[in-house]
Amino acid sequence: MKTALVHDWLVKSGGGEKVLEEMYQVFPSKIFTLVKDEACLEEMGMKGVNAKSSFIQKLPKSLSHYRNYLPLFPLAIEQFDLTPYDLVLSSSYCVAKGVLTHSEQLHICYCHTPMRYAWDLYQDYLRKGSLKSGVKGILAKSALHYIRMWDLHATPRVDVFIANSKFIARRIKKVYQRASHVIYPPVDTEYFTLDTAKDEYYLTASRFVPYKKIDLIVEAFSRMPDKKLLVIGDGPDMEKIKKKAGINVEILGFQSKEQLKKMMQKAKAFVFAAFEDFGIIPVEAMACGTPVIAFGKGGVLETVMENRTGVFFEKQTVESIVDAVFRFESAADQFNPEVIRQHACRFNKERFNREYKEFVLKKYEEFKADRPL
Repeated sequence: MKTALVHDWLVKSGGGEKVLEEMYQVFPSKIFTLVKDEACLEEMGMKGVNAKSSFIQKLPKSLSHYRNYLPLFPLAIEQFDLTPYDLVLSSSYCVAKGVLTHSEQLHICYCHTPMRYAWDLYQDYLRKGSLKSGVKGILAKSALHYIRMWDLHATPRVDVFIANSKFIARRIKKVYQRASHVIYPPVDTEYFTLDTAKDEYYLTASRFVPYKKIDLIVEAFSRMPDKKLLVIGDGPDMEKIKKKAGINVEILGFQSKEQLKKMMQKAKAFVFAAFEDFGIIPVEAMACGTPVIAFGKGGVLETVMENRTGVFFEKQTVESIVDAVFRFESAADQFNPEVIRQHACRFNKERFNREYKEFVLKKYEEFKADRPL
């Protein structure tokens, strides 16, 4: 059985890349991707891995502005020659699932989400990019309409879908009209370890992009000057976030993985305001025995147990976050770090590797059994 791995792009290491790391551990294979940054592969611990990029790699500023080439993504992903492989395993949140395969190949897609900006977040994307009207708006709408049509056309190329949460399974059913099997992403609970002694600060960490809502968390804590907030991360919204930070809020910028772990271990609680498909980082915090204060929508509803490992807030507003912090503090004694840690370990890497390998091999055996001798 000869296998190939397909991933959208390898530019920054995030949740999708953590999944790819483990897919590679289970099925070591050549990787096909639109663009690759060797620094990203090194950060993932995959330096020297055989990874082939598309023609987009050769375009101007491809690593820093690869999203500008979105209309070319479908063409680029279709150029990979996967004919020598028996089994194609894609990790997709954009176009990776659209690779071309033939009838004697099995294609299993681990779907992180159908393209957010083409489907669920389409109107939000246009609004925040000031693309509701004007010439740029017409061009953006036309490009995304094309991407949606291609996305639907490419869906039958996937033989089997795996979703990263029940929430995404429902989205796959809504957008693609396809059933999927849920396998939760891997969390490195061996690295993020328990510390029962907590300090008096709250923590949030993320890339500073609009949908992560770090600005709301910062503004909320700026209204609670008696509560300390540490903020880890960097990105386009840095200046916007700095302007909202009160004297009790420390913007620490990018920190190493080791430093992030230390701060997670000692935090009173981890605050998470994004509407995520799964959300690995809140589970990493819980692996440290740290409770989570989270926006109560998306995959986090499947990982955080309210009033046991964390609390939820109902709206992505400053007022809702402030209310959740006060509710958390009024019941802080009921959050046991050891219980929180035990719950997080349900999502460990070993569990993912076992479930993913067993499911893929089962589907491959079923696929081969259907083929005539």
